Amino acid sequence: MTTLTHLDDEGRARMVNVGEKPVTGRSAVARGEVRMLPETLEKIRSNSLSKGDVLAVARVAGILAAKRCDELIPLCHSLPLDAVTVDFELDDALPGVRVTADAKVQSRTGVEMEALTAVSIAAMTIYDMCKAVDKGMVIDKVCLLRKEGGRSGVWERTSDAGSSLAEGEE
Repeated sequence: MTTLTHLDDEGRARMVNVGEKPVTGRSAVARGEVRMLPETLEKIRSNSLSKGDVLAVARVAGILAAKRCDELIPLCHSLPLDAVTVDFELDDALPGVRVTADAKVQSRTGVEMEALTAVSIAAMTIYDMCKAVDKGMVIDKVCLLRKEGGRSGVWERTSDAGSSLAEGEE
């Protein structure tokens, strides 16, 4: 079992000191989905919702959320992000929208939380923009797909079920 780095010897929360770690290129890709009624998906596709272009607003919200991750999650470090992209896939079979975020940084710590925050807030923005026509939407399956950089190198999700972290990885 891996030791939790955000806890001190007495079990108190702390911000991890990354000052001695080397600056390296790091990236993370996260994904989630918003399931909805087929009619709601069609309104997004045709850009016919009264609040405006759902995906354009959700994209900007996701990027902004990644940039402010340290303000939302108490023990996250402030990161000078190099790039954040938020993309959408409209899926009739779901039915709904898959949200994918990719974050990149040159830093001493990973960028996974920024990618996950971007996906979460983009999905919540889709919900907010569509709730007048579909209150039953479900935000689901938010997860890390891939991370690169740092001591543990490359990690990639191998399935949708549970954690696929090998023991000792962080």
